[in-house]
Amino acid sequence: MVPSPPFSHSTLAILVLFLILPSSAVAVNITALLSAYPDFSGFNRLLTSTSVDRELNGRSSLTLLAVPNTYLLRSDLAAAAAAASPATDIADVLRYHVLLEYLSPADLRRLPAAGKLITTLYQTTGRAAADLGAVNLTASSVRSPVPFSNATVLGPVIAVPYNISVFAVDGFLVPYGFDLAASESRSPAGVNVTRVLVEARGFNVAASMLEASGVAEEFEGDEGGAGITVFVPTDDAFAGLPATWRLQSLAADKKAAVLRFHALHSYYPLGSLESIVNPVQPTLATEVTGAGRFTLNITRVNGTVTIDTGIVQATITRTVFDQNPVAVFAVSRVLLPREIFGFGEVAAPPLEMAAMAPETTEETPPTRLSSPPGRREEVGSGAVRRKAAVGCIVLMSLLLV
Repeated sequence: MVPSPPFSHSTLAILVLFLILPSSAVAVNITALLSAYPDFSGFNRLLTSTSVDRELNGRSSLTLLAVPNTYLLRSDLAAAAAAASPATDIADVLRYHVLLEYLSPADLRRLPAAGKLITTLYQTTGRAAADLGAVNLTASSVRSPVPFSNATVLGPVIAVPYNISVFAVDGFLVPYGFDLAASESRSPAGVNVTRVLVEARGFNVAASMLEASGVAEEFEGDEGGAGITVFVPTDDAFAGLPATWRLQSLAADKKAAVLRFHALHSYYPLGSLESIVNPVQPTLATEVTGAGRFTLNITRVNGTVTIDTGIVQATITRTVFDQNPVAVFAVSRVLLPREIFGFGEVAAPPLEMAAMAPETTEETPPTRLSSPPGRREEVGSGAVRRKAAVGCIVLMSLLLV
């Protein structure tokens, strides 16, 4: 007789839970459940040391967003815990990762692209401002409403219908009003993105635009908290822009919006970007213009990370800089937002561009192409044609007299 394959620890844990749990929803011992997964031992210790596990063990129908050890080791929360930051703050951050709703992997896939606002355990403490104790969850990402503290959903870990499900995320979400970056153990931010680009070579246009617009300073200011990821077009990418796009002719505020459109308000190393599956990612421009605008779609196509703006598709060609909390990637094309460049590459410039062109008057031909070289007089202005017609009438009158 062929022996049956042995059960893994995780399989055995799930089997035991199904055997001891009745069909109706009951409380689940989350720390006992996670103990079967060594990759989450650090997160499990945080739950225990802050006593948040006791609150979870008394509840049912919830979803836990857990951070694996790989991502936990470089997180600000782990550093804050090591530095003995206020236990209440750390506990509330953990409560912010507890969604008061059971979501299976299938439920997650059915979420709308814009996401769903879900209440967390932190909201129930009364310490969250207004309704900012909720998170916005999509099939592949989760973020706090204000500010944009993002994490990528790496995948499901375990589900015990309809009591608890656990999903792995690539970093901690920080609720509104928290400043874990104040911990002395945090590595200093303040990475000068412009200097990084100058030293990397091949990014002179982008570096100049960032510096001249003041957006480079905004990038440095956004490096705290969840960090920042910047997609930088190469000089060749700028040189390859069709003349109809007229990027340099944009007003200063729109040019700044295009530059902010190239950055995500979260630190994403290349491995995290490769694990993303077609999410709608907000950018720094989204913060200024409002939810649902100036977003990017990031996918992996044939092993390459592709960024789709709705108008152009670019690929990441190399990593320029990667040191938490800042990631800088070179991209093959300038990322043009549809909110500003919402027209085809071969079409006429958009209205805001056309408004910058000189007005067509009665004395000026409407376009350059309407007057072939050497024949401009033939197809001159309406005024010239009218003068010629009057002259002909006068001449004919004289001949008839």
